[in-house]
Amino acid sequence: MTKTTRQPRPENYAMTRVRLALLNAAYDDTNARRNYRRDLDAELVEFSVNEGELPTDFSFDGCVVTGSRASVYWDEDWIPPFKEWLAAAIDEGLPFFGVCYGHQILADVLGGQVEDMGRYEVGYRTVTHFENDPIFANLDRKFTVFTTHSDRVRVLPEGAKPLAATEYGNHGFRLDNVVGVQFHPEYDLQTARELVEEKDISEERRARLRADLTEAVYAEAQPAKGVFDNFIAEVTSKTQQPVAAD
Repeated sequence: MTKTTRQPRPENYAMTRVRLALLNAAYDDTNARRNYRRDLDAELVEFSVNEGELPTDFSFDGCVVTGSRASVYWDEDWIPPFKEWLAAAIDEGLPFFGVCYGHQILADVLGGQVEDMGRYEVGYRTVTHFENDPIFANLDRKFTVFTTHSDRVRVLPEGAKPLAATEYGNHGFRLDNVVGVQFHPEYDLQTARELVEEKDISEERRARLRADLTEAVYAEAQPAKGVFDNFIAEVTSKTQQPVAAD
C-alpha cells in the first residue's frame, strides 16, 4: 500500500497556516479533540456545537465537522441552529470537510437524505474510491480505514459526486466546496479500542474487532489521514495570496 505523505504547498504561496473552524459535535470526547488537533496542520478555532457554541461570523478559511454519537434527525435543541449556520456558511463559499456525522449533516443540509441502516459498520475496513478527486490524492484506489456508524447517506444532494463506498453504502461525496467522508481518518488505536469496548454489539463480534486492533493494522490505515492534508492543501490554494518573486 502506498504511503501518503503530507502535501507540500506551492513555493509561491505565503507559508501562513490556514485558519479552520473545528465544529466539534462529539460531546465530551477528549479523544476527538486530541485526534483532530494532532492531524490537522492548521490554526484551529474549536466550537462545541452540541453545547450550542457556533461561530458568530464566517471569518475562517474553511471548516471541519467532526463525528458525533448523535443522528442528524434527532430532536436535539442544538441541531436546527447548527444546520442553519452550516447552510449560511456554505452559501458564503466556505470550504467544508465532514467526517462521519459531519459527512451526514452536510449531505442533509445540502438536500440529501440520511437514514438508519439498522446495523453497525464498525472496525478497520477497506474503502474503495472511484473518482480522481483531490481529497484522495496519493491514496490507493482501495485503502484501510476505521469505521463506526449506524446511519448512512442514502440519497446524495442533487449535483453531488459520489467519491467512495463500501458494501454498506456511500463513504464520500463532493458538491462544490463541500466534501464529506463516512469513515474516521482521525482515529488512533486508543480511540478505536475504547469505541469497541463501548459499542452495543455481540461479544463474538467484539472479540473479532479486538483482534484487528493492532499496530500493524493501524499502520495500514495511516495513509487515510492524508485526506486532512489534501483538504488543507485545497483550502490553502484558495486562500493564500501569491508572493511576488524576487
